Amino acid sequence: MKYKMPAEWQKHEATWLSWPHNEEHWPGNFGPIPAVFAKIAVTLSEGENVYICVKDQAMEDSARALIGPNDRVKFFHIPTDASWSRDHGPIYVRDGERLLITDWIFNSWGGKYEPWDKDDVVPQKIGEIFKTEVVQPGIVLEGGSIDVNGRGSLLTTRQCLLNKNRNPHLSQAEIEKYLEDYLGATNVLWLEEGIVGDDTDGHIDDIARFVDEKTIVTVVEDKKDDENYEILQKNLRDLKEMRDVDGQPFKIIEIPMPDPVIYEDQRLPASYANFYIGNSVVIVPTFNCPKDEVVLQTLRDLFPGRKVVGIDCVDLVWGLGTLHCSTQQMPV
Repeated sequence: MKYKMPAEWQKHEATWLSWPHNEEHWPGNFGPIPAVFAKIAVTLSEGENVYICVKDQAMEDSARALIGPNDRVKFFHIPTDASWSRDHGPIYVRDGERLLITDWIFNSWGGKYEPWDKDDVVPQKIGEIFKTEVVQPGIVLEGGSIDVNGRGSLLTTRQCLLNKNRNPHLSQAEIEKYLEDYLGATNVLWLEEGIVGDDTDGHIDDIARFVDEKTIVTVVEDKKDDENYEILQKNLRDLKEMRDVDGQPFKIIEIPMPDPVIYEDQRLPASYANFYIGNSVVIVPTFNCPKDEVVLQTLRDLFPGRKVVGIDCVDLVWGLGTLHCSTQQMPV
């Protein structure tokens, strides 16, 4: 096998979304959520196609009404349980010039939310529609738990990939072998844990992200009495010690955490690291916080060839995820 997962900033044919419909995921606050997804779709469509999974024609019609006329937005009748396309969607890899789908087992973040049988077969259905070969590694993995630089390095956390609710029969070395065999990751970089309030058990896309082959953006908390402070300081120290496939240190860019977002006494996993890199735009979660503009400007400096757009995610994060969680890239 010579599989290699392209980096997110490499050119896309499309971005996959799964239209939101499960009101239990935003208890008492589902109303604004479809409009947020519509804004995601319209913004990304400036530079690429947007492919959206919907349950049926009625859901497609409802989504179209919010999105408006748009030739780049296309719908596919693929039912889902949830709308977190990053985790149940297809993870595309290349075998030379050939594009394939890796279809990992999805068990709803360690069996947390039933049912998940529709989500688990989404990659297979997409493979059938597009006549793309689907490869099944046979272990549990979510897209939000990994981030790659397209040149052999992969970021993840022990809290997630070594969690007993994922693959308790596998050692760290055995999991690394799967990541190498199916994603081309010869250099697996392990952080310890993710942010407080993250029900995914420490997904990397809330804490540290590659923005090019040599640069990692990571969130830090400046208030020492915040429960995320020590977690993120340790991550920062570890990142500074990490090396790429050539043995060289990465450039580490720090961005702040937003002010805490609380819902019914629960700390929500609000993080600026949950941005998504499209062909022509970078969409960034914002939280009606003074730090929003600081982060947007930092990312503008890092992506001079792309428009950086903030999308208000105060409502979306009530579902315990934001923009990167909602998207999955399909490379050209």
